[in-house]
Amino acid sequence: AEEALALVFRGCTLERATVYLTEKQLERAGVLAGEKIEAAITRPWTATRDGQLVGTAYLDTHKVRTLSETILVAIDPRGRVLRIELLSFAEPEEYIPRGNWYGQFSGKELDLELRLKGSIRPVTGASLTAAATTSAVRRVLALHRTLAESSVERAPHASEVP
Repeated sequence: AEEALALVFRGCTLERATVYLTEKQLERAGVLAGEKIEAAITRPWTATRDGQLVGTAYLDTHKVRTLSETILVAIDPRGRVLRIELLSFAEPEEYIPRGNWYGQFSGKELDLELRLKGSIRPVTGASLTAAATTSAVRRVLALHRTLAESSVERAPHASEVP
């Protein structure tokens, strides 16, 4: 993960947090992702340069067929996918899509088109991987948006600031 973070966020300061999601946040993220989200804890990295937010990264480990895949999903400050890095893949190597397949997620945001046969091309011979990866990206974007919405909700009103 550290190598991938250094590659994605060159020259940035990285800070890792531990976030405990409420039931309401889990429910909201599940609605956005289009699937139930089980993990109530997430550990995002925030990347800054010269005090400015460059992006946020999350790890997602999930099953492909019977074994796991771990990807790092980096998100830009606007909530769009900056980059995806494949960190581990326990299934047979022939089920890994080519590197340029992962590149098609760059610039994508969480919307109805972010799905296979939508804005994401399927992969012959790696269809389960493509489905699992697309689902993971949707989950990460949903969690990220939910956390962003929650931080806006918790921000004090101007009249509350001394």
